[in-house]
Amino acid sequence: MYNPYQHNPYHFSQPHHYDPNILKHTVLSNVEHLVPYGLHEAKHTNYVHALREVAAIAYLMGMGYQPLIARKIVESWEINEAFYPGQI
Repeated sequence: MYNPYQHNPYHFSQPHHYDPNILKHTVLSNVEHLVPYGLHEAKHTNYVHALREVAAIAYLMGMGYQPLIARKIVESWEINEAFYPGQI
């Protein structure tokens, strides 16, 4: 029986000479600027909101948006420092 979740369909498109250290460096260097941004946001809102905002920015960056554009998009979703009415 075929199980579509049995394997990663993108596995074969990955580079054959996978170096975990290069991936680690690439990922961490691309999100490093989000850490101080999130901590700064937490001072003005709260940690839950700041983590949600940073995660949304990182997600958009993963979709291919430039970091500044991703940040502006996420900030445009905020109304009174919340994403949804009544949200903490």
